[in-house]
Amino acid sequence: MLIQIPEVLSQEEVVQFRNELDRADWVDGKVTAGYQSARVKDNVQLPESSPVAITLGRRVVQALERNPLFISAALPAKIFPPLFNRYNGGHSFGSHVDNSIRRIPGTGEQIRTDLSVTLFLSSPEEYDGGELLVEDTYGAHSVKLPAGHMVLYPSTSLHRVLPVTRGSRVCSFFWLQSMVRSDAHRSLLLNLDVAIQKVGRDMENHPSLVELTSVYHNLLREWAEV
Repeated sequence: MLIQIPEVLSQEEVVQFRNELDRADWVDGKVTAGYQSARVKDNVQLPESSPVAITLGRRVVQALERNPLFISAALPAKIFPPLFNRYNGGHSFGSHVDNSIRRIPGTGEQIRTDLSVTLFLSSPEEYDGGELLVEDTYGAHSVKLPAGHMVLYPSTSLHRVLPVTRGSRVCSFFWLQSMVRSDAHRSLLLNLDVAIQKVGRDMENHPSLVELTSVYHNLLREWAEV
């Protein structure tokens, strides 16, 4: 399941983020790559210990906590502190699968990476190339979203970032562990949740709303790990 989530950050917030990021110190992006990923990763990013990365990462998480679509689609249990990367002219990231387990810095805590997240902080007009390509059983899906928009996709997916041939592609990226491990189960729960909301808007007092909501929560109770 690949889900686009619009307007996670407002345009004003995007400008604030970019101003902070433009003044920050960037390092080689291989610092957070596994062995295989490091061989195909060519970009720069903020160190995990960067005060700018920590502060902006917390603001990203706060924005996500207010986003109903994100909550419904991800059913988050743990969120890895958001990181920030930049692709300049010629930078790219070849085909790879994200590490299955990530240790949260400074905590000793580990998360299972069920979902990968890219939050775009550059508008498509600012750079050429740089599309995120996510592969699934239906082929490769190209993603290049407006600044402030986000894409959520299974961490099991083979994916890559095409070379940036002009300008800079700036993003936040991170992973999360969902309460529901199965992507298929998360998809069913999201579809059911969306359907319940539509019925509620169209027929606010329809008696089936209680029954549908009961089915949703009983399925979540069956599949969730908390």
